Amino acid sequence: MNHNTRGEPMRLLIHSAKQIVQVTSGREKVLKGAQMKNIKILHAKPGDGLSIVINRLGDIEAVGFDTEISAKFRTNVFERRVDASDQCVLPGFVDAHTHPIWAGDRVHEFRMKLAGASYMDIHNAGGGIHYTVEHTKRASEETLFRSLRDRLLRMTKAGTTVAECKSGYGLNADTELKMLRVLERAKRELTFVDISITFCGAHAIPKEMTEETATKAIINDQLPAIARAIRLGEISVDNIDVFCEKGVFELESTKRILEAGKTMGLRVNFHADEIYPLGGAEMGASIGAEVMSHLEKISDKAIHEMAKYEGIAVVLPTTAYILKLESPPVRKMIDANVPIALGSDFNPNAFCLAMPMVMHMACILFKMSLEEALVASTINAAASLGMSETHGSIEVGKKGDLVLVDVPTWEHLVYQFGEHDHLIQMVIKDGLVAYDKS
Repeated sequence: MNHNTRGEPMRLLIHSAKQIVQVTSGREKVLKGAQMKNIKILHAKPGDGLSIVINRLGDIEAVGFDTEISAKFRTNVFERRVDASDQCVLPGFVDAHTHPIWAGDRVHEFRMKLAGASYMDIHNAGGGIHYTVEHTKRASEETLFRSLRDRLLRMTKAGTTVAECKSGYGLNADTELKMLRVLERAKRELTFVDISITFCGAHAIPKEMTEETATKAIINDQLPAIARAIRLGEISVDNIDVFCEKGVFELESTKRILEAGKTMGLRVNFHADEIYPLGGAEMGASIGAEVMSHLEKISDKAIHEMAKYEGIAVVLPTTAYILKLESPPVRKMIDANVPIALGSDFNPNAFCLAMPMVMHMACILFKMSLEEALVASTINAAASLGMSETHGSIEVGKKGDLVLVDVPTWEHLVYQFGEHDHLIQMVIKDGLVAYDKS
């Protein structure tokens, strides 16, 4: 714990909490297997609550009992003090998979699904992604930015302080760049959330193209245009994604696109084996993909290969729920030591912004424990974005991203399904109040 005898200014003191759910306390970058159940929790003692100090850089300076913190920090050094009496403090949630930038809702397709239409039925009839692409192409950058900002703010009110955000409703260089510029603007301007930007131009095959011509267009047109925009400082991109699926981008095309992105320095973070057991995860493991999502149809061989190099599996309970898919073999992956992360998969097809609801659904549908679901929404989700050295747990030196919850114990936030708007009292981002229920 750092001493502050000179009285240097501190941004924030949170005091009198009854529980601090650190998740990890040993600088672990990712948790897997049995580790996912052994989370670090501090409990208040009679007459002595718990405190967190965040410095002016937005980093956690100290964590401990109130008496320890008051002995090391002068009372007048804090710019703000927050009384967390009877509250539990958790790390800000990390949403590892979202599609938050688009125009045009698809509520009519929800009706079609209820009548028995499958995802691929709608997709092949020109709906689904193609429907959203047409609306997104027509939308202005300002319109897209306003809707994105509103969605991200709603995520933050539900405890999310970091979100992976994909493009992918453009399918051509001009619209994909428009989406990436909007995401870059949000990354620079919005103080209540950190954004990891993913290029997902290979989200679907444009109606006028074949798989081969679409693959060439991405490699020879979209990626070079993105590389130029990055060099000019107009955008930044962290990850590359492909919807690897039968009838969309199949194995060879997916591999070519992902490897082209790797040559640009992008992390591989792609959709694999969601609807059909194509072998996408095996291919991803063969190229050392950092992250693969969905994985409802992952093979035992791919699970074994992912475990060997700690490829992270991002599982998405909202999608399995709304599309009535077979759940991914999460228990088998955990038992094999594959690190598991969670994402909301927020998009026009799966409209869910709240990680507490995602955690609840993961426990019910994927048979995850409460602790595993929390780990998958914090440190492991941060690891999926290459951010676990700075985010995903409450440890000295990490970012001051916190969720304050008025509950008897932290588990209630997951247990009380859909009650997060009532339970979450405050969300802190980099030591600044991003949301205050009061």
